[in-house]
Amino acid sequence: MKAPAIGETRRRKQPLRIPIVILVAALTITTVVVCAVLGERIAPDSPFLQRLEVGDAPPSLVHIAGTDLLGRDVLSRVIYGARTALVGPIVVAAGAFAIATLLGLLSGYLGGLVDSAIMCWVDFMLALPGPLVAVVVVGVVGGGYWTAVLVLVVLFTAPDTRIVRSAVLEQRPLPYIEAARTLGISKTRILFVHILPNVGPIILAYVVLDFAFALVNLAGLSFLGLGIEPGAPDWGRMLFENRNILFSNPVALLLPAGMIILTAVSMNLIGDWLFERFAK
Repeated sequence: MKAPAIGETRRRKQPLRIPIVILVAALTITTVVVCAVLGERIAPDSPFLQRLEVGDAPPSLVHIAGTDLLGRDVLSRVIYGARTALVGPIVVAAGAFAIATLLGLLSGYLGGLVDSAIMCWVDFMLALPGPLVAVVVVGVVGGGYWTAVLVLVVLFTAPDTRIVRSAVLEQRPLPYIEAARTLGISKTRILFVHILPNVGPIILAYVVLDFAFALVNLAGLSFLGLGIEPGAPDWGRMLFENRNILFSNPVALLLPAGMIILTAVSMNLIGDWLFERFAK
């Protein structure tokens, strides 16, 4: 067995130092996860209970973040909205990269006609205006949260395929791949046992980044009325429903907007840190 180089030994023994910014980002994501999982237990009120006689009231001791036009507790709706803010983006990120990983592995390793066909499809998808396609498709089909999720999975697959392909192209000429070919190891085993673990850190980093982009896109579709159904506690939908009460209760608009920004930025920071730490 070949002894590790001195630089490699030092790199392995180097302790993992997590910047304070990443810790704050991780704490933010943890808070969102707790709200998504334990929303019913920690929410101060029902997110669906309407108090028409109260209307859009500013923050008070009874309602910390105030109420919306229908008298629903804003804080409770934000807590419940963490569920759709997590589930949809997770499905988009995982689904897109599951497909993109398979296509990228095949395209980068096999080359030839397979590579040409896959990259032609990728180029076609990248030429389309993604947000406009999502709006048109979801609008024609009739909207719906899971319809929007499915559309985003398809749109996110193309750029992710190109990322995986480029990582595989870097691995293909390396000596360990040549050795595996010489030993007669099957292409399937080379792809999924040898190459995939080496490009895994890059995939992990971009999955996290995809989550952030999917969160913003789903919130935008919900704001346009093309995502979650009306009345459901969702951060993007709350921006649309509460846009007219900015001056009577600004918290009803700024709180869900702030949660979208904080969650997306936190995931971006974590994704960038993972890429710099493990993918280079």
